[in-house]
Amino acid sequence: MPTTLLLALSEGHHDVPMSVTLLFTGILVALIVSLALEEKIHAKKSLIVGVFAIIVLLLGMVFEVVPGSVPVHVGGETLTLPIYIPSIDWSVIAIILGSSLFVDVTSKSGLFTWIAIKLTKASAGDPRKLLWFYGLMTVVFSAVLNNVTAMIIVGSLTGVSLRKLGRAEMMLGFLLVEGLLTNIGGLLTLISSVPNIIVGTAAGISFVSFFIAAAPFVVVATGLTIWMGAKLFKIESLSTDEERKDALEQVSAFDENDGIESKGFFTFASVMLGAFIVVIATTSVLPYVKELGMGYVAMTFAAIMLIRYKSSVDTYYKAVDWDLLGFFAALFVVIGVLEHAQVLGLIGQGLEVIIGWGDVAGTGAILIASALASSVTDNIPLAAMLAKILSSLGTPADSPLWWSVVFGANLGGNITPIGSASTLVAVTIMHKNDLKISFGGFVAKAVPYAAIQLVIAVAYVLLFLG
Repeated sequence: MPTTLLLALSEGHHDVPMSVTLLFTGILVALIVSLALEEKIHAKKSLIVGVFAIIVLLLGMVFEVVPGSVPVHVGGETLTLPIYIPSIDWSVIAIILGSSLFVDVTSKSGLFTWIAIKLTKASAGDPRKLLWFYGLMTVVFSAVLNNVTAMIIVGSLTGVSLRKLGRAEMMLGFLLVEGLLTNIGGLLTLISSVPNIIVGTAAGISFVSFFIAAAPFVVVATGLTIWMGAKLFKIESLSTDEERKDALEQVSAFDENDGIESKGFFTFASVMLGAFIVVIATTSVLPYVKELGMGYVAMTFAAIMLIRYKSSVDTYYKAVDWDLLGFFAALFVVIGVLEHAQVLGLIGQGLEVIIGWGDVAGTGAILIASALASSVTDNIPLAAMLAKILSSLGTPADSPLWWSVVFGANLGGNITPIGSASTLVAVTIMHKNDLKISFGGFVAKAVPYAAIQLVIAVAYVLLFLG
């Protein structure tokens, strides 16, 4: 969420009549229902959310819950922008656009095919082993990169590997598990996700302490999620010696160098991918770059790679998922107006009552409630609001309530496809591979995983972090 809106959230908005807040809460519910019925409505998600953005902006002006414009100070000058411009988190838009372009161009070098075939060979053609390899890679990438970039890279590799093995029918299961694992990997360190940074800073939790506390859960949740994915999607190990022999012969015949047209470009792309991962992972500590953010890094690396195809860059622009970018832009606008309409404040009031139940009951309830709230709205302002509430109540640094917010805000993204950017990217990759899955279809498949993850999270926080 943009800094402007986070500051507004932390300092509080002007009073809004409860009737108006409830009206906008109803609009949020209507938006969720509309997205769930996306296939029946026969409309793209960007258009659905775009229509709601238009409606809430107009109603926001009618009921005077949002200003018509916002002053933005740049280099000593003051610019006046329409409220919907600073509402959009342009960093997220830049990360998705830059990462997508970078991955698309890098794939032309044959690098991703090379990595995919290497992993496929390491699995000896066993689908379950391959699921474990990709699952673990997803968690590691999500911990050191942002979740969106991790999903884009791993999703690209998954498609290549499964097609090479002739197992394209398993792609839905692989991509769903990987999408869920991005949010688990986002729990691993203090800087793996923005909610971690917000809550960890407010509670005074150090980087090392955060890692030590979160790592056991991440290990258990990762293993359980991959195991469940294998069971529910029937991704079985090869059972007979003949199957294993045939699979080994099949993967042995794969040549990882087949897709490499230029050794020079392959080497350059390999170096750039390594540099991309390192720079993205260290953006928060790099001089100058940390001020520009990960969106700048993603766009810079995309531009560097596009130079290779400087005379035909328009072909890559055409391949960009503009529906996904439009969806995010419109969703940020809707969330921005809902913040001003005190919808999140209303949620916060309810959570504040729950906190009063005490450490045990309150911790479990807050974790579940924050997960449910994060599944339908941005977890960043929600985490900021809850951190503010806990701080104002004088919550000690060792209270499990802090961890209930961290776990809930991250794991809530596994309930719906709009719960986190990475799960939405996973669904988009599914659609690109002609795997049709609706909002409701995603929820139906993801809820069993999310439910078990949340139960384990509650038990873990109460038993080991309390």
